Amino acid sequence: MLMLVASASLWAQRSTKPGEDWVSLFNGKDLSGWVEVGKEKWIVDNGTIHGQAISKEYGYLQTAKKYKDFHLSMRFKCEGDGNSGLFFHVDFKPGTPHVSQGLQVEIDCSINKHSAGIYGDGRQWIVWPAPENEGVVRQSDWNDLQVKIEGNRYVSRLNGVPMVDFTDPTPKSFDGYIALQLHSGGQGNMRFKDIYIRDLSKRE
Repeated sequence: MLMLVASASLWAQRSTKPGEDWVSLFNGKDLSGWVEVGKEKWIVDNGTIHGQAISKEYGYLQTAKKYKDFHLSMRFKCEGDGNSGLFFHVDFKPGTPHVSQGLQVEIDCSINKHSAGIYGDGRQWIVWPAPENEGVVRQSDWNDLQVKIEGNRYVSRLNGVPMVDFTDPTPKSFDGYIALQLHSGGQGNMRFKDIYIRDLSKRE
């Protein structure tokens, strides 16, 4: 397992809309542009996406559009035993909530659970944040998360702190949906808002 820290100059802004070439993925009113995968409950509540664990299975809310290379900025809040992830380059086995490809930026508000680290693609943990940054996540408040996905380079920043900057030597997935997760086992009431994306793929 690798523990790496990104350059401190990656982002200067919070997760409000960073620039004119960024677009919103969530309109604050409904789930237009999103597709529910699995049996968990996703609603819009008070201008947030509220994911509620009502079964013992995984649940996802995926974008209707696929993204290859992009920058993304969002805010999340864990409620109760919230455990989640921001998936990228993801796809699912038809008719199921079972991931067939893709990675996730970990979202877990428990300390030492490697929030903003990278996990998945059948390889389990790809990279953790440095140990001194494991306490950056806010357990009962909003968290600001920014990610950069450019080819096989994955960069994350949490609450203004660079968490990982990793170039994957053995990537398996290069294109797919973005998805929010509710963890299996009945874990997780999660809230998300201020979700903006800068799509780099269309510039190729």
